[in-house]
This record gives sequence, structure tokens and C-alpha cells, in this order.
Amino acid sequence: MTENVWTHGTESGYATGTDLTGYRVEAIDGHIGKIDKHTAEAGASFIVVDTGVWIFGKEILLPAGTISSVDIPNETVFLNRTKDDVKGAPEFHRETHLDDSDYRETVGTYYAGLVIR
Repeated sequence: MTENVWTHGTESGYATGTDLTGYRVEAIDGHIGKIDKHTAEAGASFIVVDTGVWIFGKEILLPAGTISSVDIPNETVFLNRTKDDVKGAPEFHRETHLDDSDYRETVGTYYAGLVIR
């Protein structure tokens, strides 16, 4: 049951149609990067974050359900996960994983199994 992890929570403040590309991303315990890609597909929403120097320029895919709040005026997304939660997620490779349903299922299961903070 990982489908709800792919949906923006109603309490997040995400406004349907808002493109989050370019927004800063803050984990519970600090900055992790900027959003490089955002999709708002019903039941399959996610962001791809460019982590810059935080974890050596990697990109990470985060389901929309990991977003606790969106600060539109300050272009910042806040996660309900820690940096360690994000670091421990299955490794993301844009060229092979972006449209891979098996990868998304693995990521969804990982995040659904974590405690929401």
C-alpha cells in the first residue's frame, strides 16, 4: 500500500497546478537541495531533487507524500523526513528510473515504511 505516498497531503499547502521546479528543499534537519523536476500526476506525484554538494551532486526522487508543507512565497518545500531518511532511499538514476514502475514501487515501499515526523 504505497499509493498514498505519491499524493500531496491536503495539509501540505500544495496548490494544484503550482510548479515546484526550482524550489529549495528542507528536510527536518536541514537543507538538501533544489527541485529539478516536479510532476503532479494524480496518485503518482513526485519531485526530483538535485542535492548539489550535500551528497556529491546526486539526484533523488521523493514521493509527494514526503512533503509536509509548501511555502509558495519563499519557494521552499519542507519534508517530513530527515536527511538520513533521504540518504537511505534507493539510489536514483534519472536515465533508468524516471519512468520505471518497479523503481517507484521500491521507493514507495521504502518511504511508506518510515515514520512520518
